[in-house]
Amino acid sequence: MPGAPLWTCPRCGRAFANPRQSHTCASLAELDDHFAGSIPAVRATFDAILAEVRRLGPVTVLPEKSRIALQVRMSFAALMPRRRWLNGHLVLARPVDSARFLRVRAYSPHNVVHTFRLVGPDEVDAELTAWLAEAYRVGEQRHLDGPRLP
Repeated sequence: MPGAPLWTCPRCGRAFANPRQSHTCASLAELDDHFAGSIPAVRATFDAILAEVRRLGPVTVLPEKSRIALQVRMSFAALMPRRRWLNGHLVLARPVDSARFLRVRAYSPHNVVHTFRLVGPDEVDAELTAWLAEAYRVGEQRHLDGPRLP
């Protein structure tokens, strides 16, 4: 849990909170390659999100084949640049009812994925920043110490 050491895959070297966690042992991509076909606002939006997350503490940026994952102990956010917008999701410990989320789906009682789309860095506002902070705590697995959803 939060204080336990991470398990490192002996094949790909990626660290995980859960021993022998199922994953694809694939090389990481180059971060800039994710933005090759995007307008500048998409990269600016990503950079604004990453700056807010880095204010919260250390974060590992994992530019995977199809997404850019943000991880502390576990991945708590994923971002997928498109030509004119940034798709993404946050993992929160509770469902949040907001028109800003395109979909909310519970994968377990304490891991609820909130899907969103941003078109510019101005959308990285106080509300989104608060959700990023909450998701970061999920990434630290601090949410496992508190109450669970029914």
